[in-house]
Amino acid sequence: DEFISSPPRKTVRFGGTLTDILLKYEKGETTDFELLKHQLSDPDIKDAQIINWLHEFRASVAYLTKELEQLVSILLKLPWLRRSREVVEEYLGFLGNLVSAQTVHLRPCLRMIVSQFVPPRITIREDDVDISDSDDDDENLSENFNTCHRALQTVARYVPSTPQFLMPILVENFPFINKSERTLECYVHNLLRVTVYLPTLRLQILELIIEKLLKLDVSTPQQDIEDAEETANNSDNEEKSREEGLFDMEEDEERKGNKVVSSSSERMAHPLAERLDILMTILFSYIKDVCHVDGKLDINNTKDLYRDLVSVFDKLILPTHASCHVQYFMFYICSFKLGLAEAFLDHLWKKLHDPNNPSVIRQTAGSYIGSFLARAKFIPVVTVKACLDLLVNWMHKYIDNQDTGANAYCDVALHGPFYSTCQAVFYTLIFRHKQLLDGNLRKGLSYLQSLNFERIVMCQLNPLKICIPSVVNLFAAITRKYQLVFCYTIIERNNRQFIPVVRSGTGGDLVQTCTNPLDSFFPFDPYMLKRSKKTIDPFYQFWEELSAEDLENLKKPIKRGTSEDEDDDFLKGETPQNDGVVGIAPNSYESNTRSPVSSIGSPPDCYVPYPQ
Repeated sequence: DEFISSPPRKTVRFGGTLTDILLKYEKGETTDFELLKHQLSDPDIKDAQIINWLHEFRASVAYLTKELEQLVSILLKLPWLRRSREVVEEYLGFLGNLVSAQTVHLRPCLRMIVSQFVPPRITIREDDVDISDSDDDDENLSENFNTCHRALQTVARYVPSTPQFLMPILVENFPFINKSERTLECYVHNLLRVTVYLPTLRLQILELIIEKLLKLDVSTPQQDIEDAEETANNSDNEEKSREEGLFDMEEDEERKGNKVVSSSSERMAHPLAERLDILMTILFSYIKDVCHVDGKLDINNTKDLYRDLVSVFDKLILPTHASCHVQYFMFYICSFKLGLAEAFLDHLWKKLHDPNNPSVIRQTAGSYIGSFLARAKFIPVVTVKACLDLLVNWMHKYIDNQDTGANAYCDVALHGPFYSTCQAVFYTLIFRHKQLLDGNLRKGLSYLQSLNFERIVMCQLNPLKICIPSVVNLFAAITRKYQLVFCYTIIERNNRQFIPVVRSGTGGDLVQTCTNPLDSFFPFDPYMLKRSKKTIDPFYQFWEELSAEDLENLKKPIKRGTSEDEDDDFLKGETPQNDGVVGIAPNSYESNTRSPVSSIGSPPDCYVPYPQ
């Protein structure tokens, strides 16, 4: 029975050997050649038949010139991946022979392999309509991917120039962002695997992946993510309350239900945020795996990867305004070793103070420095102090050069990098002042006084007018408490200039003043993607809401000089009404600025009334 049911082991059925058929074809006899193509295209072709054909083709690769690319195309479409081990081994051998003898077929071979980097397409019939989708449930998917990488390594071994031909194919095959999450996940995972055995492609592959992640990131503003989560939570709560009234669940059903809830609670409600979350998780895992060997940090691997990531950061991240999540790959790798964090800060500092860089890049570098110093738990106070010294000294030199010249007036276009640096220093002080003063208050105060904030605040360039109000107000409250500088006179004067103006010539419409003239953002604002945030949270400094005791302490200056019973709405944690002295016209805050205003875990946007 076994003998009867098994297909006969056969060579070419028509016209003798494969070599004979190919030679006949060269002379213009095409009948046998067409039959050969027909047999190879048979969807019901058996394993034994494939093995026999491949065996003959391996011996005849010299005949498979460019003129026979149609036949090679049929061979590359053979369903070899999901066949027996014997078929796979024979096919890998055939690929090696083909590309070594006929490099003209290298590109089609690479395209065939890369096309297998995503789950296969299957057709599902729904309501008389054929819907094509990826087969996410294929049990052999992982094994198939392993085989694909073996195939790619085989080709690369025979053709050393493989990387330069492979990269454009990887770019053109990258799935669209609206493809299924599984498709994107598999493709990115396989791209990162390629970097392990083709290291010369690592920088280009990281660039490609991060560019795609960035497109996802800027397509999903934080506000959209928050709104989607809120809507999903509201609908979940409504559903739960309805279910509780209708059903008494059985115990095992309850358990099953809880399992679903716990896994679904990991999902992001916003579909693009969900894709970004999955891909960021993969990127973080890759960074960890490359940098650690047997659970220990490998410093050489880490340095090499750091250099590649900084290069991608400069090219893609730094010029992109208001991305929310992708830049955290730098935050994460810097958490492995203090030397990397210091190198990153030094890199940003060079960008900031180099006058040859475009102003917008310098300003963004300033935002990154401030946000990184404020948010990275792994940066010790000694490093914060060193950075503050560097930044503040530069600010004082800038004031020396500008404060008496023709440009000694408040103008973002002229002094953008200076204002960005001021905001970085103010923001860092807001988050780190307790640590700077911890242990030895007298020494800490002496250090803060040495920074001479009074000169910066009082200078003609007027940084308090340009920086974001929420940062200015917190900075003012803290510096008043420690008697470092009294900002409120300047804040009051600036706010008089923020009074909205009515334009009579255009129908009396209201012109509201922009309260974020720097168009600045804080790149390390709280991370919102549920799965990947687990990687970031242990190293992240959240904004701690001021307790009643903190508020009380903040009200009382260290030295005498101000009334202790003064009434300060901000210090009580309240937002004053619009008729407050410092209140700016409502909704005048730019909507595209997500930080620190209304971001989870950031300082609140509040206005500090001028103390009487």
